[in-house]
Amino acid sequence: MKPKKLTQNRLIAGTVCTGAILLMAAGARGQNLFVSTLVGDNIVEIAPGGSQSNFATGMYYPTGIAFNSSGDLFVANSALDAGLAGNITEITPNGTPSTFASGIDPKAVAVSSSGNVFEADYHSGFIYEYTPSGVRSTFAAGFAAPECLTFDSMGDLYVGAGYGNGNGYITKIAPNGTQTSIATGLSFPSGLAFNSAGDLFDADGGDNTIFEFTPGGAKSTFVSGLSGLSGLAIDGTGNLYATSGSGPIYKITPGGTESTITTISGNPFGIAVQPVPEPSIFGLFVGGLASLLMLRRSAFRKIGCGGRI
Repeated sequence: MKPKKLTQNRLIAGTVCTGAILLMAAGARGQNLFVSTLVGDNIVEIAPGGSQSNFATGMYYPTGIAFNSSGDLFVANSALDAGLAGNITEITPNGTPSTFASGIDPKAVAVSSSGNVFEADYHSGFIYEYTPSGVRSTFAAGFAAPECLTFDSMGDLYVGAGYGNGNGYITKIAPNGTQTSIATGLSFPSGLAFNSAGDLFDADGGDNTIFEFTPGGAKSTFVSGLSGLSGLAIDGTGNLYATSGSGPIYKITPGGTESTITTISGNPFGIAVQPVPEPSIFGLFVGGLASLLMLRRSAFRKIGCGGRI
C-alpha cells in the first residue's frame, strides 16, 4: 500500500501541473483590440481575425482608453475641444457604461496595478489620480499638453507631452512623485507602451515614426512611414498595435514586420488590448483535479510533468 503522504503529494503535483496547462491555454487565447473613434464617438472591438463590432456608443470625442485588470474599460472623453466639459466613462466587460469622473479635460488614461486611474488633463497640464471609487487627487502638474500615459512594470508612470517643433518630451514619474526626463526633442508623442523586456515605444505622430527606448535610455527608430499615428498598445506576445487617423490599424511584430490588420472609419485614435482573465486558484485546483481524472499518464510526460500518478 502506498504511503498516504506520497499519494497526496503526487495528486497536488499533478493538479499544479494541470493548472499550468490551463494557464498556458488562457495566455494563448487571442486578445481583442479596442479602438476609440473621434468621428462617431464609438468604441470599436476588433477580434484577432480583424472582424469589427461596436462595443460602446455615445462617447464624446473619446481619445485615450485603458483597461483595469478586471476588464473594465476607461474612456477619456476629451469634450473640451468642442467647448464642453469632458469626463471619464467606465464601461464594464458586458458593455454597461457609467460616468467615473466629470468636469475635467482628459486626453489620456492609464490604470495602475492597484487599480487607481490616472488621467492626463490636456489644457491644465495636470496628472490626476483617482481611487477605484473615484476619489481624485493631484499626482503631478506643469505638463504642456499631456497626450499619452503608460506604466512600466515597476509602477512608474510615463507621460508623453508637448506638441510640434521639437517640443515633445517624455517624463517618468515615480510613485512618490519624483520626475525624471526620459526624452526630449520629440515632435508629437501620441502613444506610449512597454514590452516585457522594459523597452519603451513611442508613437510620434509628427514624425510618422515609432521610436524605441531601451531601459538605459538609448533611442532608435523601430518603424517609420506610418502616417497619422495616434494611439499605441502592446499585447501579451510583444506585438505592437498603432492607430492612424486615416483609418488603418497597424500591427508590428517584435521583429519589426508591419501589417495592417483592419481599417476603421471615423478617425481612430485611442487603442487598448483586452486583458487576459486570470483564473482563480480555486478554479485552477478544481479544473486541474477534474483534468487529472481524464488525462492519461502520457500527457503529463509530454509537457514535462514528471510525477507518476
